[in-house]
Formats: sequence, C-alpha cells, structure tokens
Amino acid sequence: MNNQFKQDKTEEELDQEAEPMTEQSEKAELPKNFFTLMFTEGVISKESATHLLPFIVFVAFLAMIYIGNRHFAENNIRDIDKLSKEVKELSWDFKTLKADLMLKSTQTEVAKEVDTLGLIEPNEPPKKIVIRENEFD
Repeated sequence: MNNQFKQDKTEEELDQEAEPMTEQSEKAELPKNFFTLMFTEGVISKESATHLLPFIVFVAFLAMIYIGNRHFAENNIRDIDKLSKEVKELSWDFKTLKADLMLKSTQTEVAKEVDTLGLIEPNEPPKKIVIRENEFD
C-alpha cells in the first residue's frame, strides 16, 4: 500500500530530516514549561525542596489544627444555642407554674379546696387573746 501523494525522497533528504529528529527527541525528554523550569532551574530544586520539607509539614500541621479548632468552636456555638433555648423554655415553665401557685394560694381558692374537707371559713374576725403576767404563773 503506497501513498499516492507521498513523494519518493532521496537518501540525502532522509539524512537531513533524521538529524533534526534526534535534536527534537532530546528536547522531548524535558518539556520547557513553568513547572519544569521552576523545579530544575528556578527557585525550587530537589535540594531546596527537601530542605523546605519540615517547614511544609509544619504549615500543614498548623492548617489541620486551625480546621479542628474551627469545628470545635462551631460545635460549642451549637451547644450554647441549644442550652439557651432550653433555659428560655424552663424560664417560661417556671413563670407559668409560679402564676398557678399564686392563683391557688388566694383566699377564695383555698376556701374552695378546704370546703371539700368540711371546713368552713369563719364569718367573724379573729379575737386577740391577752394574757397578763400574773395569770400565767
């Protein structure tokens, strides 16, 4: 299967094309982009990366502590909100129970409750008993 559009090339042309191919294959080993320049020729090399490794680990550790602290703070805020709602609810219960107690301790309410036991409220005011010093001996 021959290609009709392909022209037959002489050996000289093939040799000339073969030389640039070897140069391109060497360049293909390390493409020149930002990262390869940065890691081979630039600021960061293998030696400096290994030298900076403890600092990078330290920064990662601080980041994990920061994230954990944030989660802890958010959980505390949720707990505080939950407890404040519970305190408000208990305060409302206390106020309603106090109002009920005040109502039940009035004279008319006590008279209604005691009436079932057979006790009646006196109509005349109470009398003061006076004891003199000589009478008590």
